Amino acid sequence: MSDHSADVVIDVQQLHKHFGASPALNGVSLQVRRGEMVALLGASGSGKSTLLRHLTGLHKADAGSASRINVLGRRVQQGGRLAPDVRATRSRVAVIFQQFNLVDRLPVMTNVLAGALHRLPLWRGLLGRFPQAELQRAFSALQRVGIERCAWQRASTLSGGQQQRAAISRALVQGAEVVLADEPIASLDPESSRRVMGLLAEVNRDLGVTVLVSLHQVDFAFAYCPRTVALRAGEVVYDGPTAALTPQRLRDLYGTQLDELLPAPGAAVPLPDTTDTLPGFHLNHPGLKAA
Repeated sequence: MSDHSADVVIDVQQLHKHFGASPALNGVSLQVRRGEMVALLGASGSGKSTLLRHLTGLHKADAGSASRINVLGRRVQQGGRLAPDVRATRSRVAVIFQQFNLVDRLPVMTNVLAGALHRLPLWRGLLGRFPQAELQRAFSALQRVGIERCAWQRASTLSGGQQQRAAISRALVQGAEVVLADEPIASLDPESSRRVMGLLAEVNRDLGVTVLVSLHQVDFAFAYCPRTVALRAGEVVYDGPTAALTPQRLRDLYGTQLDELLPAPGAAVPLPDTTDTLPGFHLNHPGLKAA
């Protein structure tokens, strides 16, 4: 019998987190294998962003709890205490935020090159003196996401969709083995959302990067993510094939909250860049129309 433990790149066990008296995460356990693209689905306040922030130690679990998090085979935290070498793990994990996390006044190229800082001497970052190989790597990353013409523009001049593509370029330059995307399309128009999700799927498919993306739009989960982990009130209520999330099951899981997860009436369905969709689910299913 083969041992698949080496394939597990995200391993969360019994994660508990309170903010004051309010529980944000209640015993969450989760495993993600290398090369998966997984949707973390849930309405606002379900705990999606809190969970993602624990994976790199930006949040710490409740002190003294049985919580344990390993990423890429390395301990991130246990019982609310960060591992001493957590920075080494962070260098292999890229986080893409809803609000892009770019420095507006700097050129796009400089923002993208920030992904290389973990492997360069400090003085190069401080002086902005990047090796030619890193400059070429950054330009290639911008080409991959289709915004190489914006390389020397200030980041503030880009549209929201372009800024998110720059954030994906930064992750490519970083050489990340895992991408954690926290509501990356929440602030974007439908076409930009489709483009960004398509790029994340391409990075996953072509480069083998593991992607965990939090979403509150169920239609994008169906279009791009073979597996979905659904959260409600800080607990995992479903973990399995996205195609098995029938409209009735979704309503059983979310009740009245489901309306927050559905596209607005008349909204276009976000078909992926290929003509393929996930098997066993028709994206125009009448049960997924917003009420």
